Amino acid sequence: MGTAFLELGIMPEISKAVEEMDWLLPTDIQGESIPLILGGGDVLMAAETGSGKTGAFCMPVIQIVSETIKDIQEGKGGKAKMTFKSDTTKWRMNVYDRGSSLAMDKEGLLCQSRDHHSWHGTRSNKGVRGKGKYYYEATVTDEGLCRVGWATPKADLSLGTDKQGFGYGGTGKKSFGRQFDDYGGAYGINDVLGCYLDLDNSTIKYTKNGTDLGTAFDIPGHIRDSVFLAAVVLKNAEMKFNFGDTKFKFPPSGGFIGLSEAPASVVSPVVGGGQAVVESKPAPNAPKAIIIEPSRELAEQTLTQITKFKKYLQDPQVRELLVIGGQAAKDQVQALSSGVDIVVATPGRLEDLISTGKILLSQVRFFILDEADGLLTQGYSELITRLWEQIPKITADGKRLQMIVCSATLHSFEVKKLAEKLMHFPIWVDLKGQDSVPDTVHHVVVKVDPKQDTLWHRQLNNAKFSTDGVHYNDNIRASNMNHKETLSEAVKMLKPEYVVTAIKHHRMDQAIIFCRTKLDCDNLEQYFVTMGGGPRAHRHQFSCVCLHGDRKPNERRQNLQNFKDKKVRFLICTDVAARGIDVRGIPYVINVTMPDEKSNYVHRIGRVGRADRMGLAISLVSVVPEKVWYHGCPSRGKSCYNTQLTEYGGCCIWYNEMQLLADIEDHLGVTIGQCEPDMKVEADEFDGKVTYGAKRKMTGGLYKGHADILAPTVKELAELERNVQTSFLHLSCKKDTLFGL
Repeated sequence: MGTAFLELGIMPEISKAVEEMDWLLPTDIQGESIPLILGGGDVLMAAETGSGKTGAFCMPVIQIVSETIKDIQEGKGGKAKMTFKSDTTKWRMNVYDRGSSLAMDKEGLLCQSRDHHSWHGTRSNKGVRGKGKYYYEATVTDEGLCRVGWATPKADLSLGTDKQGFGYGGTGKKSFGRQFDDYGGAYGINDVLGCYLDLDNSTIKYTKNGTDLGTAFDIPGHIRDSVFLAAVVLKNAEMKFNFGDTKFKFPPSGGFIGLSEAPASVVSPVVGGGQAVVESKPAPNAPKAIIIEPSRELAEQTLTQITKFKKYLQDPQVRELLVIGGQAAKDQVQALSSGVDIVVATPGRLEDLISTGKILLSQVRFFILDEADGLLTQGYSELITRLWEQIPKITADGKRLQMIVCSATLHSFEVKKLAEKLMHFPIWVDLKGQDSVPDTVHHVVVKVDPKQDTLWHRQLNNAKFSTDGVHYNDNIRASNMNHKETLSEAVKMLKPEYVVTAIKHHRMDQAIIFCRTKLDCDNLEQYFVTMGGGPRAHRHQFSCVCLHGDRKPNERRQNLQNFKDKKVRFLICTDVAARGIDVRGIPYVINVTMPDEKSNYVHRIGRVGRADRMGLAISLVSVVPEKVWYHGCPSRGKSCYNTQLTEYGGCCIWYNEMQLLADIEDHLGVTIGQCEPDMKVEADEFDGKVTYGAKRKMTGGLYKGHADILAPTVKELAELERNVQTSFLHLSCKKDTLFGL
């Protein structure tokens, strides 16, 4: 029963469900990632759609969520929570809110870092707010670099480097917002720093060995109502803290009291990340895992996978919820009030429900970004950061928040920057490496040259195809072949004809057709309709459906399903709409326009050539510049007719596909083969030897699948493991006999 997945640590109930899905062996990405996630680490994984990456994070997440729920039901989670609450009875530095190389004694009063190269900080387990005058002492107990003071829960642990924390360092500098100014002189081993917080007058000051150094900071208005915590950051240093439970070496004057004497009315207990202590009974609308997807379709697919994986998990049940736009928010809110453990969401609706308190982040154990490159491309970087900042970094049962990031490539600057900022020593699982084209994909370029191909002349005044309208205000005339706008419009007329030629020549039974904009998709769909195709022309030569953001959710869902069920032949879509959609066995892809981003080229053509089936990708490349929409207007293109170039305040740019092609070839390190507009693929190792959409053949018979190849090896490894275990038992028995046990 799911033996190979059991070996990875997956529980029997999930393994049984996986076996019913005919997953005989883990894919490479699953074999690498599942043990890492089960082990508690942050994981960055590079994998294309269809590689099993959804299972790679869903299976371990479901398992850990299920185990967490069970612990809470059996009272095991309560013990962990009581540990938190017992921590808050005394003032101490917070073991759950510290840098990775900062150590503490069991009392939480002695802090040490032996990292010579980096700063590591921590904050107290409680804070004060509102009013009053408070004091604590910090003694330098070993040489090194220190900075001590006060911080809000939102502050970075590197005290004094943002506008949420105030520090006084051993070099004689005070710091706030990364501004370092001279203050108080240097200090070192055996020096005692007195840290004063005056909430009545919104000031902070320090003493050194009892000497008053004067006001260091005026607390700015935007944080005066915050909770203030004792804070420190160390580099190869050690400090000891006294909050007033023992006699101060230099008792404060002027009405200041030790933090341990602060009245309960102003004290706020905190856990990791400055979040409030979690009550013993979790709120129903506080999920344990949040999975963010860039599109509704991908969110629906992920939810479907979760439902399948948890099929045999009955005690306890894991409850999942889809949170996407286009669905009634009241239904989602009602489901949340009934109790949800895993939320799969698109960013916009998720933010709405969090900002209104309908989803609480206090219990989140997993924060997962699927297709992270797509999320960042769509501009969700700031939103992701805001959500991450609100999630406790230590969970209610004392576990560190786990973050999992999946991306088509880990080599983009944006993904690397995100990982460095948010993730905790992530492990990279990069089985994909730099972009490359699988050997099951045959990709060619067809150049569109309106100077050579004058078919468009006849269509100019009697067009069968509606173009995007960027040349409505231009004087288009066939007689002037040097007119940029005329040649650009000609390309727009020729490309649909080339698509039709490709479909007819290769007798395409099914293909994904990529267009640059939603309007381009609509126009091509309408062109197919005029030829008898369209969404309702069941299996007609040009039957098609459209997939882009302006179509209603139900229509998008139905269109995708019709394509998967082969009720229509062609799926016309944009890059964004198609991201993450897993439709297997597609033999053909047509790129009507080259993608804006070179990495998207591999993402597009990788839709074919999966599961060892051969695929053909045809890209239409204009040899002349093409004027295209590039909306920067508030409506993002809706009812926009401003055909001026962006440099003149309009919403159009000139598009150079030949340069895009050169960039892609440079990126891949290959020269992409070309074929003529008749779409006859040049005879080579592919032509005549493969059937696109069919499994490739290898010498000596059919190519063996992943499971067939690895099965003997897995069997051999299992046998070796049994032998090792048997040998160990024999040795143990001999040892027991030898010592008379």
